[in-house]
Amino acid sequence: MERHESVDEFLATRTEWKEELVALRSILRSTGLEETVKWGAPVYTFEGKNVVGLGAFKSYFGLWFFQGALLADERKVLINAQEGRTKALRQLRLRSMDEIDRELIRAYVAEAIDLVERGVEIKPGRKKPWTMPAELRAALREHREARASFEALTPGRQREYVEYVASAKRHDTRARRIDKILPMIASGVGLNDRYRSG
Repeated sequence: MERHESVDEFLATRTEWKEELVALRSILRSTGLEETVKWGAPVYTFEGKNVVGLGAFKSYFGLWFFQGALLADERKVLINAQEGRTKALRQLRLRSMDEIDRELIRAYVAEAIDLVERGVEIKPGRKKPWTMPAELRAALREHREARASFEALTPGRQREYVEYVASAKRHDTRARRIDKILPMIASGVGLNDRYRSG
């Protein structure tokens, strides 16, 4: 996914869902939220806190409520796109202009703003410490360039590599994975960088 410097730039690059995204933007701008770009996509904030994001994929477009799990969601329209991983974020997925319910969106945004005003939020949990598999430790010891690059990676990117190797049950699978990732580590990229949106 490409990065964008402004919401206008984000919208200008859309080939799918452009009209629908413009309509959602209009609703969000009418709520008093501040419009910005984070992670390359439109995000709307209140008092510096992320409230709702705007985005689109091939099969749907929609809104991402950063504290959506705390919303009453009486209409049961919000979903957790990463069940078991995402605690607070909830999506409102739409597939046509006809599905855009202005009053519903305004009500959900008003409730989300109220949560910010009251200081109610789900804080991200601390990740468990990880242990580097012996095979990866040995490979990094031998490959100095990769070791230096690994140490310069963010803790999250280090964790991705460690978990990728550790999740292999068999020794030969771990060895193949290490052979695959050593050049990536040496070049300073994260295992999942190509999937990151911003």
